[in-house]
Amino acid sequence: MALMSPSFSRLARLFVIALCGLLAQIAVACAHATLNSSEPADGAVVDPAPSIYALTFSEPVSPLSLKLVRPDGSSMPLDQFEVKDQTVEIAAPNDLSRGTHVLSWRVISADGHPIGGSVVFSVGMASSEPPLVSDHIDWGVRAGVLASRVALYIGLFIGVGGAFSLSWLLGGSRSARKVVAVALGVGLFGAVASVGFQGLDALGGPLARIAEPLVWSTAMGTSLGHTIIAAFIAFAAAAMALISNGPFSRVPSLAALFLAGAALSLSGHAAAAEPQWLMRPAVFLHALAISFWVGALAPLSLALRRGDRAAVPALRRFSAAIPYVLVALIGAGSVLAVVQVQQPQALVDTAYGQVFLVKLGLLAGLFLLAAANRWRLTKPVVVGDGRATKRLVRSIAAETAIVLLIFIVAACWRFTPPPRALAAAAAQPATVHIHADKAMAFVQVMPGRAGDVKVSIGVLTGEFQRLDAKEVTLVLSKPDSGVEPFRRQAVRRDEATWQIDHMTIPLPGTWRVRVDVLISDFDKVSLEDQISIRP
Repeated sequence: MALMSPSFSRLARLFVIALCGLLAQIAVACAHATLNSSEPADGAVVDPAPSIYALTFSEPVSPLSLKLVRPDGSSMPLDQFEVKDQTVEIAAPNDLSRGTHVLSWRVISADGHPIGGSVVFSVGMASSEPPLVSDHIDWGVRAGVLASRVALYIGLFIGVGGAFSLSWLLGGSRSARKVVAVALGVGLFGAVASVGFQGLDALGGPLARIAEPLVWSTAMGTSLGHTIIAAFIAFAAAAMALISNGPFSRVPSLAALFLAGAALSLSGHAAAAEPQWLMRPAVFLHALAISFWVGALAPLSLALRRGDRAAVPALRRFSAAIPYVLVALIGAGSVLAVVQVQQPQALVDTAYGQVFLVKLGLLAGLFLLAAANRWRLTKPVVVGDGRATKRLVRSIAAETAIVLLIFIVAACWRFTPPPRALAAAAAQPATVHIHADKAMAFVQVMPGRAGDVKVSIGVLTGEFQRLDAKEVTLVLSKPDSGVEPFRRQAVRRDEATWQIDHMTIPLPGTWRVRVDVLISDFDKVSLEDQISIRP
C-alpha cells in the first residue's frame, strides 16, 4: 500500500481525467443566487414605460452593476436603486424611446458569489433587431479564481497546519520548516490574488482591469474580505510560531489553527447556508480537522526521512489523535453534505453533486492510505524498522498528492450552485401584478416553473378596497409556441383570495395571462399582462 503501484497510478490518472471533464462542465454553471422574477417580466411589452424596475432574487443580494441598453445599442448606468429584502428596486429613466430595451444586472449574494443576467422588455412594440448583450466568460479570470483559491488552501492547511504540527507534535523540531514557510508564502500570495480575481469576477471585468482600485475595494466589500483578513492574521501567527523556539511557539500556532478555521467559516456557500448556528461551526470544525491532518503530513514525512529524534514520538502522538480528528472531520463533513445536497439524486443531476462525488472518491483513496499507514506501518516504524520507515514516507507523499487534488476539486465548488440553492430557486413562485381602474389582481404561480402548479389570485378594487367578485377565471396562452388560450375557474378561499389547486403549465417562457373578474351579472373586468415561467 505504501508504494505507488501501477494500478494506483492508473487510478490517479483516471481521477485527473475525471477532474478535467468536470472543470469543462462547470465552466457554464451559474452562481448561487437566482433571479426569481422581474418587473417588467422578461420578454414583456409594456406601454407606457415603467417608472421602476424590480428584480426579485432567491436570497438577499447587493447590486454591483446595473445598466440599461437602449434599442440603438447605447447603454446608460442605473445608479439609483433600493434593496428591499430579496428585491432590488431601480429608478427607471424618464425618456425611454419605443422599442426593445435590455436591463443588464450584476449582483453578489451573501455567500460572496457574483451572478449576472439581463431582462429584455419592449416599450410600445418590439424592435426588429433587439440590442445584443454579451455573455462572455473570461477564462483567464476563472482560472485565476480557481488557482488563487487552491493557493489559499495550501497556505491555510499545509502552512498553518504545518506550523501547528511542528510546535505541538514535533516539539519545535526544525524539520520541514522551509516547506511550511513556502506553503505560508503560497497562501499569502493566494490570499492577495483572490481579492483581485474576486473583484474582477464580481464586476465581470477583464484581466486587464486587475490593477484598478475599484476591483480590489469591490472584492473586500464582499464576504470574501472577512476571510482574507482572518487568513492574513492566521499566516502572521503561523510565521511567528515558526520563528519562535520551544514552547513559546505553541500559543501563536494554536491561534493560527483556529484563525484558519474561522477564515473559511466567514464566506462561501456552505457558511452562508441556513441554519447558521449549525453550518458555520460545521465549516469551522471541518477546516480545523483538515488543518491538523494535512498540516502534519509534510513535517512527519521529512522528520522520518531525516531520522529526526522527534519523529517517532510525533508519529505516536499523531497516531493517537487522528481517530478523533477523523470523527470530527467526517461528522462535520456529513452535516455540510446533507444540508447542501439534500437529495441523493442531486449527486448525479447537478454539477455540485458531481464535484462532490469526485471529492468523495479521492477521500476514499486517502482514507485507505491513512488506514494502511496506521495499521500496517506505524508500529514497525516505532520499533525502528528502516524499510517500514521508507514505505511510510512514500505513502505520506502519496497522501499529500491526493490532498492537492482534493484542494483543486473543492475549489471547483466556487462555480457550482449547491442543490440546496437550486431547490430553493425552483420552489420560488412566479408573480405578476395587474392594475386597472376598476380592479387589480395579484397572480402567484407556485412553484414558478413549468409543470404541475398551484395558482393564487388576489383581487381588489382599483383603490385597493375589497372587491366582492362572483367569479374569477384565469386564462393562459402562449402564441409564440402555438398554445391557444385555456381557462381555469378559481375557487374563493377568503374575502380577497381565489385559488386554483391543480393546474399544469406545459412549457417554460413568457405566457400571456388574463384574469376575468365577474363583479355582477352585467359587469365583468378583464385584466391582462404577461408572466415568466421558469424551466
